[in-house]
Amino acid sequence: MTPAIAPLRLSDPKDFGRVAVLMGGTSAEREVSLESGRNVLEALRARGIDAHAVDGIPALVQALVDKRFDRVFNILHGNKGGGEDGVLQGLCEALGVPLTGSGVLGTALAMDKIRTKQVWLSLGLPTPRYVRLARGDTAAVRAAARELGLPVIVKPACEGSSVGVSRVFDEAGLDAAVELAARYPGELLMEQLVVGGEYTVGVLGDLALPSIRIVPAGEYYDYHAKYQAEDTQYLCPGLQGGDEDAIRALALAAFRAAGCSGWGRVDVMRDAAGNNYLLEVNTAPGMTSHSLVPKAARELGISFEELCWRVLETSLPAGEGGA
Repeated sequence: MTPAIAPLRLSDPKDFGRVAVLMGGTSAEREVSLESGRNVLEALRARGIDAHAVDGIPALVQALVDKRFDRVFNILHGNKGGGEDGVLQGLCEALGVPLTGSGVLGTALAMDKIRTKQVWLSLGLPTPRYVRLARGDTAAVRAAARELGLPVIVKPACEGSSVGVSRVFDEAGLDAAVELAARYPGELLMEQLVVGGEYTVGVLGDLALPSIRIVPAGEYYDYHAKYQAEDTQYLCPGLQGGDEDAIRALALAAFRAAGCSGWGRVDVMRDAAGNNYLLEVNTAPGMTSHSLVPKAARELGISFEELCWRVLETSLPAGEGGA
């Protein structure tokens, strides 16, 4: 069933005022954010919006203090200098400046994969079994692998874009996987590896976009497959009939459970028996040439320019607008 698309809330680009497109920053995902930001900036300007690039939170602070912008399109990615950990959202809320996407709670929670899982599990939403890892405790790492059963995924709990992620198929690979994940701040996470198809579902307002099944040419969907490879296949919609309806409904429930709003993307694994398992929520998804939310939006006839307009509308208070 094709979901209904809400009408645009604004028709005049001047109604948005002067817009800061916040990109770059200092997180591990800086380069991806810069590419996303350039694309968003071009799309907004093509629609007549008075949009300007701002690189990183410190530059934005000064610009907002000087009252140079009326709202912010956040396309920073990641943690610690990225815009997906609640810090930026708290800043804008304190200054009274509208911002795209989720607020403080949704961004902070979704950036922490461990605590997101705890919320999902408390609500009976399916997610792979996991163990929190203590840094430097080799015995605990091996015990966790035995508890979950190999193969497992080892990753930082608070990074995105497959940064610091390893698949581990035997005990010999555990040390290198933990060492890689430990290069990034925050806790570490070991998760049961779900063998099956990898899916993602974009969320735009109250609408779950068509799912995408990701088929990388290599073993799995790593940083290279996401942002560099030209041979990754994206099948949209990824499922049909009731299965498609179910994965969209699950993604929307997971998004809301994490306190998220506006727009985002929910990643899901689906095993051979057809069971879905939630992996994570992205509250400022990529908008590069390889990114997935634009691909899903296109399936509904929403162009990249229109998508950027609609995302910018998520900075409007509820009830404001009406084209």
